[in-house]
Amino acid sequence: MLFNSLSFILFLVIVLILYYAKWFSWTGKKRMLLLSSYVFYGIWNPPLVILLWISTMVDWTAGQRLAKEDNPHKRKFWLLLSMFVNLGFLGFFKYGDFLLENFVMIMNAIGIDFQAQPMDIILPMGISFYTFQTMSYTIDMYKRKIEPARTFLDFALYVTFFPQLVAGPIVRAKELISQFYEEKKATANQFIWGLFLLTIGLFQKIVLADTLLADTSDTVFGSDKLLHGVDAWIGTIAFSGQIFFDFAGYSTCAIGIALMLGIILPDNFKYPYASLGFSDLWKRWHISLSTWLRDYLYIPLGGNRHGITRLYVALMVTMLLGGLWHGAAWTFMVWGGLHGTYLILERLQRRFLPFEITKWNGLFLAFTTFSCVNITWVFFRARTFETAWNMIKSMFYFQTEGVKILDTFTIIKVSVIIAAMFLCHWFMRNTSMKEVSLKTSPYVLGVIWAVMTVLIVVAQGSGEQFIYFQF
Repeated sequence: MLFNSLSFILFLVIVLILYYAKWFSWTGKKRMLLLSSYVFYGIWNPPLVILLWISTMVDWTAGQRLAKEDNPHKRKFWLLLSMFVNLGFLGFFKYGDFLLENFVMIMNAIGIDFQAQPMDIILPMGISFYTFQTMSYTIDMYKRKIEPARTFLDFALYVTFFPQLVAGPIVRAKELISQFYEEKKATANQFIWGLFLLTIGLFQKIVLADTLLADTSDTVFGSDKLLHGVDAWIGTIAFSGQIFFDFAGYSTCAIGIALMLGIILPDNFKYPYASLGFSDLWKRWHISLSTWLRDYLYIPLGGNRHGITRLYVALMVTMLLGGLWHGAAWTFMVWGGLHGTYLILERLQRRFLPFEITKWNGLFLAFTTFSCVNITWVFFRARTFETAWNMIKSMFYFQTEGVKILDTFTIIKVSVIIAAMFLCHWFMRNTSMKEVSLKTSPYVLGVIWAVMTVLIVVAQGSGEQFIYFQF
């Protein structure tokens, strides 16, 4: 079920009515939320709910055993069982066809004539998100960082809580499970702010991402020609804006919906396109994933505790696997590898060429970071290396002739939107929407809210799924 659909709006209204009905106990409301979450997820493909059940049962059982078991070998067994089941599902459904294709390619490369039919595996929506979420619970239990969930209902709801189930934020157990222990009810201000966030998220998705930017991105990256440099850059920055508004829009919707239920979810974006370097970028972009990779991959690999070489290796491995997390394609690995390279170069610069960041060189640094991010988006968006390489050649004028496929209006439209987005991120980088809203007249906020609502209705949208659903 998509947030940007009328069926979801009806679904949400029914959930809210039942949630705030006085005839339900808190346990009854949690059961209703759990059932609603299964309906929300199962509407795409009901049998895939079975995967959620299996992950829930395995990790609940592993967590309970880890809470009671002191034998180190048995504790490691339960941890490995959880990881085997979760990563096994993820590996089969997300990377099965990818691994098969590469195996066939290797066999053919060494002279063995081997062919295999694609398995055509259906990718369950959001499997990467809920897999990482459930794994974090078991790992934290193994490290004795958290207490076990009090009841199976609380844990099952943690795994399947519908606002963030499909595309995050990836919430840790200590942040969410404890909120289910006592009845939650949004205050009037929380409910209104949650509804406002839901509107902002839908505006980002329907109006900005789908209506104003998606067509340009699809046109440029769907072309099989060598493009003019301007068209290549416009298509790339259009995707840069599209993926931000799409993904941040989902996260904003999720946070707003949860807040309407009185439940707090963590921020997932903090104006990332005004980042002062790539370390700063990953503190602002997809925060729940970047902190997950830091805590469960980068630090266990050694982090910054074992010398500079080990640090660089840990950075690169983390970013390569972060790229692979996004999709079963070598282009995603290149995307991750570029980010790993940027992070290493940034640390080398800080070590050998340090400089003080001021207001003005900070703006230049933010623009430089944003420009480098756009180069990585080429490999993220392109379906093949040929397309990506053609785009890079066009962007850096490595070829003398390029076809123009975008009209002047489209170029101006995208340029204005992306420039406004970048400046907005720059001026908002040290604050938040909540802080700004507290300083803004309620009448002004009301006008902004009304305008966004009208534009959502006018744009309507084509019911496009969120980009990160495929991950």
